Amino acid sequence: MYLKKSMSNGKPYLSFVQGYRQDGKVKQKTVEKLGYLEDLEKEYSDPIAHFKQVAKERSKSEVPQKTLELNLLAKLPDQAALRKNLGYAVPKLVYSLLGLREYFQNKQRHLKVDYNLNSIFSLLTFNRFLFPSSKKSAFETKDSFFESFDFSLADIYRALDYFAGYSNEIQQHLHGKVHQLIGRDNQLGYYDVTNYYFEIPYEDEDVYDEGGNIIKKGQKKRGPSKEHRKDPIIQMGLLMDSNGIPMAFNIFSGGESEKLSLLPTIRRVKRDFALERVIVVADRGLNTSDNTAFLSGKNHDDMVGNDGYVYGQSVLGADKQFKEWVLNQEDYVINKEIDKDGNTFFFKHKSRVYAKKIQLKGRDGKRAQKMEIYQKQMVYYSEKYARKQKKDRDKAIAKAKELISNPGKYTRATSFGAAGYVSNIKFSKETGEIPDGLVLSLNEARIQEEEKYDGYYSIVTSEKHLSDTEIRDIYKGLWEIEESFKIIKSEFKARPVYVKKDEHVEAHFLICFVALVIMRVLEQMLGKKHTVKKIRYSLINYSCSYLEQNYYLFDYRDDVMKSFESVFNFDLSKKIMSQAEIKKILQYKK
Repeated sequence: MYLKKSMSNGKPYLSFVQGYRQDGKVKQKTVEKLGYLEDLEKEYSDPIAHFKQVAKERSKSEVPQKTLELNLLAKLPDQAALRKNLGYAVPKLVYSLLGLREYFQNKQRHLKVDYNLNSIFSLLTFNRFLFPSSKKSAFETKDSFFESFDFSLADIYRALDYFAGYSNEIQQHLHGKVHQLIGRDNQLGYYDVTNYYFEIPYEDEDVYDEGGNIIKKGQKKRGPSKEHRKDPIIQMGLLMDSNGIPMAFNIFSGGESEKLSLLPTIRRVKRDFALERVIVVADRGLNTSDNTAFLSGKNHDDMVGNDGYVYGQSVLGADKQFKEWVLNQEDYVINKEIDKDGNTFFFKHKSRVYAKKIQLKGRDGKRAQKMEIYQKQMVYYSEKYARKQKKDRDKAIAKAKELISNPGKYTRATSFGAAGYVSNIKFSKETGEIPDGLVLSLNEARIQEEEKYDGYYSIVTSEKHLSDTEIRDIYKGLWEIEESFKIIKSEFKARPVYVKKDEHVEAHFLICFVALVIMRVLEQMLGKKHTVKKIRYSLINYSCSYLEQNYYLFDYRDDVMKSFESVFNFDLSKKIMSQAEIKKILQYKK
């Protein structure tokens, strides 16, 4: 901005003007009219010198304004590249804070490949975080980001082999970085297993040696699917800390029992993460004699010390003596609790230290070795839980009655949850259908037996010093790992799995794992004020459209964006930004 002296009605006239460029030509526009010189001389001894100084000071203090000439009749072009997402700047920042860019740069130095590993991994991670899709789709839509991704689709599939080989090392790397960034509580390790299906008609074959021994198990096998599908599945075990941030994962065959996955994971984590002791928190499906003995330190593995466990335990599936203790109303203590909705409800609980007799498998696979483990057993009763159990069972019984009336409509898969309440039911091994001629009836005895234990749940632990309330609070933390699986499956759309090669499957779940770590770290940094769904919604919608002259128009802002600004100290509020300003945000370092 500068002072301009012009003639108006034959008299000198002063005004502030601003220069700008249009179509390659320099033009001017009047910013402020000051008045005739002769009138200004009555107020200022030297108006020209005074207003020149004012113009100079204003030019220093004011942010230069860019004038954009817009054609209101312009038509939208077909190029998708004119619409871009900037929300990925937030996970990109966390990606950088976790040292992943430097990790891949170090790996790249020792490889003779003409594509950038970090560029490929970051694209697949950001795409999984915001716009989950196949690897091919991620490549085809890469221009929706501001990054320059210089690689081919074939390069992506080649890189997946490297990512699979780095999987355990990356998990170890992230563990250390998370500890540095926000801290880790390594005392508790929450572990659970889920599975993912493949839309393929066949299973992987096992590989045998010349002696007929299995040297490699096929990964994609039919097994107990969480979605009750017939497709081959693969299983994923996930270990998480008490803050809900993933620590490690493992992939194993869909045909294996999930009970066998715990011990290899704990062995690896303790070795790679240099952990002295881990208390494993898991649901009742992993409460086996072998797992209990291992975590109690009752094993011969020199690498593993005395760890611990907090397990859920089925009351219905327990022995007669335990059930009698549960139903015996002596020693129960009544407590009240206020739930997240502000409702008050009562529950009762009791506990005991008990010498549990277990049998371990010998080298021949048979149960041979007997031993005693002292554990604390806690049982609680909740009216709220009792109502839930009754509601779930009533729904299953209604389905069982429908099955009895129309058995031809059901198979082993579709009768899940109801078949247990039907007496004399059988299924064909070949078709899974219910054979004709069976006399089916409702299993009233089972219903009556289950009703006696409505509302009761048991937790067992090696930590005998913990109070009943502490045990219950620790176990309740399992919901976070269940939510993590939900995020991977629903938000990050990890299923169905489209890649087939074992190494590519490992890389696929590594990318899902890294995206989950970034999300959980981001939640912590935001003080857990926003849900995962809300965070993703905000970042997905923080997109812009190209105007012209390297300027972009933004059209979304919410309270989550304000939280990002507060935590990361950058400005996401501007409606129009230049490419240079956008670049600064993407290169921002906290």
